[in-house]
Amino acid sequence: MASAKILENKKAIVNEIKDNIQNSESVVVFTYQGLTVSELSELRRELKKTESEVKVYKNTLFKRAVDDLEINLDGFLEGPNAILFGKDLLEPIKVISNFAKDHEKANITVGIINGAPADLEVIKEYASIPSRDGLLTMLAGGMIQYVRDLAIGLNMYAEQLEEK
Repeated sequence: MASAKILENKKAIVNEIKDNIQNSESVVVFTYQGLTVSELSELRRELKKTESEVKVYKNTLFKRAVDDLEINLDGFLEGPNAILFGKDLLEPIKVISNFAKDHEKANITVGIINGAPADLEVIKEYASIPSRDGLLTMLAGGMIQYVRDLAIGLNMYAEQLEEK
């Protein structure tokens, strides 16, 4: 039987995982076996820009934490996994998706988005959404068309008034 000290350490790790999940907009579980240390360091640097981090926990402890939070990830926690915790919803997903495209050893298995499980297809959909700046540019481009049409209409009306 495990000693009380070991059990307390495991409970602390489970609580840490639960806190990380609750304080994250996006959580992505991915396999990392076969990646080099430099590749993982590259991923960590990219994720640091988005205020995200990658952690490696034992699957049993991670499963206990998600079970305590009533999130069902049965069947996804097999083999060595790394967990990405992102403060933002979209940017960390974009970073890990791009990384997985460039490195075939990194495979996204499942995610937790806003406290609910998300399969690979949902994560891919989120990854395809343009960045916040891109969305704002698209919005401004759409709005400028109406302003341009209004300016043309007002100019035509002013020219009609001048002809009379």
